[in-house]
Amino acid sequence: MLTFLFVVLLVLLLASVPIYVALGLSSFAAVALFSDINPMILIQRLFGGLDQFALMALPFFILAANIMDVGGLSTRILKWARALVGHVTGGVAMTTQVSSMLFGALSGSSPATVIAIGKIMYPELTRKEYNPSFSSGLLASAGAISLIIPPSITLIIFGSVTGVSVGSLFIAGIGAGLIYGLSSICYIYFYARKNKLPRDKRASAKEFGKATKDAFWALLIPVIILGGIYSGIFTPTEAAGVSAVYALFVSVVIYREMSWKSLYETLLESARTTAQVLVLVAAAQVLGWILTREGLPQQIAAFITANIESTILFLLLINIVLLVLGMFMEGVAAITILAPLIFTTAVSMGIDPVHLGVIMIANLAIGMYTPPFGINIFVTQTISKLNMVQMLPGLTRFFAVNVVALLIITYIPESSLFLVHLLE
Repeated sequence: MLTFLFVVLLVLLLASVPIYVALGLSSFAAVALFSDINPMILIQRLFGGLDQFALMALPFFILAANIMDVGGLSTRILKWARALVGHVTGGVAMTTQVSSMLFGALSGSSPATVIAIGKIMYPELTRKEYNPSFSSGLLASAGAISLIIPPSITLIIFGSVTGVSVGSLFIAGIGAGLIYGLSSICYIYFYARKNKLPRDKRASAKEFGKATKDAFWALLIPVIILGGIYSGIFTPTEAAGVSAVYALFVSVVIYREMSWKSLYETLLESARTTAQVLVLVAAAQVLGWILTREGLPQQIAAFITANIESTILFLLLINIVLLVLGMFMEGVAAITILAPLIFTTAVSMGIDPVHLGVIMIANLAIGMYTPPFGINIFVTQTISKLNMVQMLPGLTRFFAVNVVALLIITYIPESSLFLVHLLE
C-alpha cells in the first residue's frame, strides 16, 4: 500500500496538483484499494487533525500579520531599521535584512515579509547601485527568516504535530533567527565593501529618536507576545489573539491608517490564508496517520539505529534530506509529513526535541528560496521582475552563507537553546 501511496503522491506533485489534494487523494486511493479500513475513519482523521489547541493560534497570527502590513506598522519598522543601520557599509541591504527580522517577529509569515519589505526596499537597493540579482536573493532569503523568528507559523505546526512546547520553540527560535540573520549581514557587509556601494548619511540623534517614537507601538508587539508567554500571563495561543487585537488597535486608533473597508478586506484575506494552511494540515495528518499505522516511522527508526550510530552523521542526514525536500515542498507540508517520522528516532538518540524543531525549521527556511519551487522566489519575482536564471547568482550566495548558519544551529545546540535554559 505504501508503495502505491508514494507513487501516486509523487505523480500528483509532479503534475502540479495542489499539495493538499495530492496528499488527500493519494491517501484515500491507497486506503480504498489496498486495505479494509473504513474510509469514514479518514474523514474523522481530517477533522481530528485540526482539533488541536495549538492550531487555534494560526488564524490570529495570520490576521495580525495582515493588519500590520495594511495598518502601517511595517513601514515604520523599516524606517526605524534604516535609521539604525543605514549609515553602515551595506546599510541599505542591512536595513532590508534587519527589517525582515523585525517584521518576521511581528507576522510569522515569510511571503508576507517579502512583500511588505520588498516593495519598499527593492527600488531603494537598485537606486543605491546594488546588483538586481543580489537584491532579489537578499529579499527572498531575508523573508525566509520569518519561519524561524517567533511567532512562527511553522514552529506552531511542529509543536502541534510532536507535542513539543510551542513557548519553548518560540524562545529557541530567537537565538536561531539571530544566527541566520547575522550570517546574511556579514555577507552583506563584505559584498558592499568589495563593490564600494554607497550608504546613507548617519541619522542624527533627533532623526533616530523620531523613528523610534514612530515605530514604538510596532516594536512593542514581540515584547508583548514573548513577555506575556514567559511571564505566565497568557499561553502562545492566547498571545496570538492578543497580538491581533493589539495590531488592530494600533492601526486604527494610533496610526489611523486602516479604514473599515481595508479591515474587511484584511479579514477576508486572512480567512483565505488560514483555510489554505489548515486544509493542508488536515490532509497531511491523514497521510501521517496512514504511515504510522503501517509502521513506517518504526522501520525508519530501526534502520537508522542499525546503520547510523553517530548523532553527528544523523543530524547531517536530516539536514540533507530537508534541504532537498525544501526545494520542492512548502514548510508546513514538510513538517506535518516528516516530523512524526524523524521525531521518535531523534529523541531516542538524545537530541533535544526543541533543538530538533529549530533544526527542521531552519532547513525549511532555506528551502523557501531554493530553486526550483521555493515560494519566496516567485513572490520576489513579482517585485523584481527577474526570471529565475537572473536571480540564481544572488540566491546561490545567500544559500551558501545561510547553510553555514544552519551548521552552527545544528552542531552548537546552545546557540538556540541558551535562552530556553536561561528561562527554565
